[in-house]
Amino acid sequence: MEKPKAIFLDAVGTLFGVQPSVGDVYARLARDYGVDLSPSVINQAFYKSFKAADPLAFPGASTREIRRREYEWWRAIVAQTFQQAGGLERFSDFSTFFAELYAHFASGEPWVVYDDVPRSLQRWQDMEIELGVISNFDSRLHNVLQELKLGDFFQSVTISSEVGAAKPEATIFQKALKKHECDPAAAWHVGDSWSEDIEGAKAVGMRAVRIQRD
Repeated sequence: MEKPKAIFLDAVGTLFGVQPSVGDVYARLARDYGVDLSPSVINQAFYKSFKAADPLAFPGASTREIRRREYEWWRAIVAQTFQQAGGLERFSDFSTFFAELYAHFASGEPWVVYDDVPRSLQRWQDMEIELGVISNFDSRLHNVLQELKLGDFFQSVTISSEVGAAKPEATIFQKALKKHECDPAAAWHVGDSWSEDIEGAKAVGMRAVRIQRD
C-alpha cells in the first residue's frame, strides 16, 4: 500500500473520549449546584439532544461571532439535556453552572486519550506523514489537544465551527486538504462515524478508515 502524504483524524471518539461518560461529568458538576440526577439518564438525554441539534457550523460568521455562537449552541444542548432528564428547573443559576461546564470541557481534565493513539501518531510522524485533525468540534479543541499533549503531532486542525461546514460536507475535507496542498487520493481520513467520517471522506476521493472504540 502506497504511503499517504497526509493522514487526517477525527477528534472525539477517535483520538480521545470522555471519562467515564458525558453523563457522569455533567452529573458530578450539577451536584455542586444542588441538582442530583442519574448519570445514565443524563447521558441518554445528552445524546438524544446532541443528535437532534443543527450542525456546529456558522457560515459567514466572524471569529468573534463564532465564539459566541459556539457557546450558545452548546448551552442550548445542555439545557435541553437537563430538561429531558427532569432537572433543568432545579438549577437556581443554570447560567453559572453552564459557564463552569463549558470551561471544564475546554481543559484536558474530562478527556482520556486512547492507548493506541500516541504510538500511532509517533509512528506516522517518524514516517514523515503529515498529520491533521478534521472535527465537528468547536474552538476549544485547540486547547484540549495541547493539554492532552497531542497538539505537536498535527500540522493542521480543521474545525467545523471555524470553517462554516461540518462533516460529512465536502467543504470541511477540502479545506483540510488545501492546508497540506494534498490531493484527495494521497490522503487518508480516520474516524469513528460511518456517515460523517467514512462516507464524507470517500465522497471527496480520500481513503477512509473506520475505527470502532468500545
